[in-house]
Amino acid sequence: MTLFSKKWIVIVNVSVILILAGCQNEASEAESNNTDEANSNNVADIEEIVGIDPGSGTMDIAENAVEGYDLDLDLTPSSEGPMLATLDEAIKNEEPIVVTLWQPHWAFEEYDLKFLDDPQGHLGESEKIHTLVREGLEDEKNSAYEFLDNFKWKPEDMNKILSETKDDDVEASEVAKKWVENNRDKVDDWKEGIAPVEDETVELAYVNWSSAAASINVVKIALEELGYDVELNMVDMGIAWQSLADGSIDGMLMAWLPSGSDAYYKEYKDEIVDLGPNLEGARQGFVVPEYMDIDSIEELPTK
Repeated sequence: MTLFSKKWIVIVNVSVILILAGCQNEASEAESNNTDEANSNNVADIEEIVGIDPGSGTMDIAENAVEGYDLDLDLTPSSEGPMLATLDEAIKNEEPIVVTLWQPHWAFEEYDLKFLDDPQGHLGESEKIHTLVREGLEDEKNSAYEFLDNFKWKPEDMNKILSETKDDDVEASEVAKKWVENNRDKVDDWKEGIAPVEDETVELAYVNWSSAAASINVVKIALEELGYDVELNMVDMGIAWQSLADGSIDGMLMAWLPSGSDAYYKEYKDEIVDLGPNLEGARQGFVVPEYMDIDSIEELPTK
């Protein structure tokens, strides 16, 4: 064999070795990346479900689900703001997270989210948001009663407001005013045939939820157009129901039924007037980012 041929054999062998080494490095990097991605979305790493206000109906049914599925997870009370901040941070880092959330909510337009299936039905059926008023309102403030009875809108109506009020520096009242201007026909239909008033006040309660702020501010504007002075009282959910039952407020628009507000409804249903749904097609449950490879509550860690 000539020296020239031997040199070519050496060069080819070295080239093959380098190619194989490169392929091995690429495979190792891909495996490492896949491992990192799997670790970031590993359901087994979840230790808690981030909830909202303790004592709310949402937390009650969430607790039922945790117990019903025998989940090895803490249900951590919080409030809407901190819960959403935790969700935002987890999504930025593509970390696994489970939260209690509801629809309508601006988060579903901001992030790619999904509800976990609830095959055992512990989280209840599709929800409706009801309008409730105090006993005697129909006789004492008939125009307010008629309007509240007429008030009905859809999830897409609410989401238009929610998507614009998710930032702290945007006032729900200003966005609601814009929505009323852009939906004049709908608002006029709610008011049709109702007598205007003078020197009358109506007091409405709401909780510190973006969905509650959306509906209460739209209703406030329409009632003011009928001549009412409208006082809005932000309170805890339990206080809202108690205040409605004892007549210290006139109404509220945030009773999620049949599940979310079930405990309060059972306690106070004989002391209030239920005007029925103002919004249908609502939902609440356990929500995760789309990047998580999980579709059902049954896939969460169990004891």
